[in-house]
Parts: sequence; C-alpha cells; structure tokens
Amino acid sequence: MSMKEILNFSGAKLKRMATLKAHIERLQSQLEALAGNSSAAPAGKPGRKRRKMSASARRKISLAAKARWAKWAKVKAAKSR
Repeated sequence: MSMKEILNFSGAKLKRMATLKAHIERLQSQLEALAGNSSAAPAGKPGRKRRKMSASARRKISLAAKARWAKWAKVKAAKSR
C-alpha cells in the first residue's frame, strides 16, 4: 500500500485499520504461546518426520564419495606431472 493511498483514507478508517492490526498481533502472540514457540518458526510442513537412513545406505554413499574424490585426485596428480 503506497503512502498516497494511505493519505486518502479517512481518520476513522485509519483508526479501524490500526485497531485491527493490533488485534491480529495479539492473536498471533497468543497462537505462538499456545504452540510453545517464543519466536516465530520458519514456515514449513509441520509434522513431517525426518527419514532415517540405514547404516548400509550411509556406507554406500560414503564409499561413492570417496571414489569420486580419489578419481579427482588422480586426475589432478596426472595434470601436475
């Protein structure tokens, strides 16, 4: 909303807007208190649990990463000769 638009509102309408804004802020703080959040939480999908990866899957990823780094190091060593 631009300043020009705000200046065109009547005094009563501006007062009503300020009252509604204060009311919304009070409701938001009450909602945060009920949710147990002292600060605003980032927006996301609530209730979605993090997936756990099995030990074998972590090992496969680790071995693949080590293989990629070994390949890169081998290429780099060959270039520096």
